[in-house]
Amino acid sequence: MPIHVPDPDDPGAAVHKPVSGPPPQPDAVRKILRGVIDPELHADIVELDMVDDIRVTPDGKVTVKVALTTAGCPLRTQIKQDVESKVRGLPGVTTVAVEYGEMNAEQKRAAMQRARWNAREHAAPTEVPSNTRVLAVASGKGGVGKSSVTVNLAAALAARGLTVGVLDADIWGFSVPRMLGVEGRLGGTAGKITPHAVAVDGGGTIKVVSMGFLVDDEGTALMWRGLILTKALEQFLTDVRWGEMDYLLIDMPPGTGDIQMGLARMLPQAEMLVVTTPARAAQKIALRVADMARRSYMKVAGVVENMTELVLPDGSRHAVFGSGGGAALAEEIGAPLVARIPLEPQVSEGADSGKPVVLGDPNSPAAREFRDLADRVVTDLLPPIEMSGCTARLLDLVGQSEG
Repeated sequence: MPIHVPDPDDPGAAVHKPVSGPPPQPDAVRKILRGVIDPELHADIVELDMVDDIRVTPDGKVTVKVALTTAGCPLRTQIKQDVESKVRGLPGVTTVAVEYGEMNAEQKRAAMQRARWNAREHAAPTEVPSNTRVLAVASGKGGVGKSSVTVNLAAALAARGLTVGVLDADIWGFSVPRMLGVEGRLGGTAGKITPHAVAVDGGGTIKVVSMGFLVDDEGTALMWRGLILTKALEQFLTDVRWGEMDYLLIDMPPGTGDIQMGLARMLPQAEMLVVTTPARAAQKIALRVADMARRSYMKVAGVVENMTELVLPDGSRHAVFGSGGGAALAEEIGAPLVARIPLEPQVSEGADSGKPVVLGDPNSPAAREFRDLADRVVTDLLPPIEMSGCTARLLDLVGQSEG
């Protein structure tokens, strides 16, 4: 068999001595193409359904049609080279040609789903302990009280004697420091950041990290783009010495952008609590957040309807924002409606003064709802992980036997 040399008019020409044998079957070509990894989506091109067609002639000429995510994909050259290199190693192959197509809408959706799954399965380690329950508090739009729900739920959990982390991931619109009455720059040692700690009556602690602790002025505008925002979130998860926590609550920015997708990739154990108001328009927007969570393989643990009714000092209630939005959203996405928080002046007063309402007046209707929500989280939605269970007990027994 003669040695082939490169032919500039045939980019698929072999540059090595072909392996003798009969031409391969298309299934054999498809199998070896599983070794071609899309550098951006981090999965093989067969798994991503990028191999549209394989043709093999009796004289060993193989043509592979690759469907790219976009016609002008900048990685097409690398993919082409990898396809040629892999297929040329099969016995009976004389030349390899690569043709290009573009994925249809359904193929693109499937490829992105596969890529998101792979990213979650191969998430890099963070400083968040594996036994910490992670709950992302999200909303479709701003102004629905998402941060208020995060802070009061954290305080209610800490009042039960639990250790709760609060990550203010609303990089642009951070408000958690003011709501918890915490000030000052974050410090640290040995290259790790130490979160601020707030002791709560009842024996618990809230550990807080926010971009608000890294800027000189609360009024400073952060004009960052998506990649920088995602990197900031990554640093909050990998460079903060969180230590042991029962829960980590993440106050998400509104919408379905880079931070939301980054969280799903970096913390695959996270579940989502969707906050909406009674207005049906808000419910429809919140539906998009739930859809994003499902597409990112993040479970929606429940729906919180905030500002359900305005509660006045005389006890009268007024549905100023409509009614039924929370229940409608919960039914549509198949998740439980876990709380209906009334609107009352004490909630906003507590946020402005740095004293969450749940730690104040025990007779406040909103405080009671937040405490009930904490009870439901602990007993039903996301119970704390008991480390004296199977794995910890096994490790303990191993240690005793070695001793």
